[in-house]
Amino acid sequence: MNFQYHLITYGCQMNKNDSERLESLLQHMGGVPIKEKEKADLILLNTCSVRQTAEDRIYGQVRTFLRLKEKNSKLIIGITGCMAGRDKNGKIRASLSGVDLFFAIKDMTELPRWIAGLRPDLAWKGEVPPDYLSLDPITPHLPQAFVTIQTGCNNFCSYCVVPFSRGREKNRPLQDILKETRSLADKGVVEVTLLGQTVNSYVAPDSEHFSSQNPFHHHFAALLWEMNQIPGISRLHFTAPHPKNMSEEIIEAMTLPAHLSFLHLPIQCGSNEVLQRMNRKHTVEDYLRAFEYTKKRIPWITLGTDIIVGFCGETKEQFQETVKVYKEVDFDIAYLARYSPRSGTAAWRAFKDDVSREEKKERWEELQVLMEGISFRKNQAYVGNEVSVLVERCEKAGEIAYVYGNSRELKLTRFPGESEDIGKIISVKVTRADTWLLEGVRV
Repeated sequence: MNFQYHLITYGCQMNKNDSERLESLLQHMGGVPIKEKEKADLILLNTCSVRQTAEDRIYGQVRTFLRLKEKNSKLIIGITGCMAGRDKNGKIRASLSGVDLFFAIKDMTELPRWIAGLRPDLAWKGEVPPDYLSLDPITPHLPQAFVTIQTGCNNFCSYCVVPFSRGREKNRPLQDILKETRSLADKGVVEVTLLGQTVNSYVAPDSEHFSSQNPFHHHFAALLWEMNQIPGISRLHFTAPHPKNMSEEIIEAMTLPAHLSFLHLPIQCGSNEVLQRMNRKHTVEDYLRAFEYTKKRIPWITLGTDIIVGFCGETKEQFQETVKVYKEVDFDIAYLARYSPRSGTAAWRAFKDDVSREEKKERWEELQVLMEGISFRKNQAYVGNEVSVLVERCEKAGEIAYVYGNSRELKLTRFPGESEDIGKIISVKVTRADTWLLEGVRV
């Protein structure tokens, strides 16, 4: 029997990819997506736990949905994702009375059974694979797609909930990854982003299926080579690698034709003392060596990073070490976060959150200003030059239609175009550069 569902996704690219698999399962069960949550039979929230504010938002949403349930007693409300995955003692679940389903993302294949128990009229007798990663994701009709190659993490950074919410590292079989990517290419996808918590620690459980012509020994480098052999995939990216796994072989594999000229490599902090408290397992010197070799082999590459300000015990002097490293590397972009304690983590148990909210805000703002200045300066080098842009969307500004997409350096670019350009790769001559946008005309 058909039913209507409303799915809300928060958080990272992996959560979005998980939701694509949820959509696949729900639609196989007869589910029809609906934007109006008031008309839904099932409301699902795929949650993020990276910061407390992300979880607080869920409590607010649930209160809204419970009011809908007062009007429709058959409404099923479900919560999945990292918030449910990290709830080992049941405290979070207990605080969400009225929620019908509360499950880790890896358990989504149990949904048909659970929904039938709550609503026998929605019972579905089809078969579901035991591993949710075997579900074919329903991807938007876009030229890009995510491909998850790994879930979970073995690193246990002291501030991070991922090992608790997603479990230990689990790598997908090589054959499954390549099969999914070939299927995407057949559907017109030209750009693939490989996803993993520490994506460059990938180890294929079926390494015998690597091609005999593959020149690489490191499994992740070898995977990049295999992806480059798939017809139709002309743009390849991955996120997020760990500095300790950033080998020279991986950097060599990034010189292959399909790979984008961009590397997102999280440093988190520029102080070795703070990195040690974070249990990051890399030093600033390790990071700079990886950066220097990358720039040597790929001089034109742009670099992004993640930084946490105000971690437990971080002094003003240690923060300035981060500022110094930021200037030395000359990052194109950074995702800046103010430290937020997460229950159950080592930092929550062992350290005091002793940097004030005001100080965290000031440090965040100092880096934000630095980042914007560097980004504006570096973007000026594109003026007068050509970039290759994969068009993603079309918007009208008055009488003129503009299309938007990312260059191979992951620089957002816009130029006059039309909706028929979506999915095409177009050469664009840059005529103007702002902090976060390149503007130009097609060549």
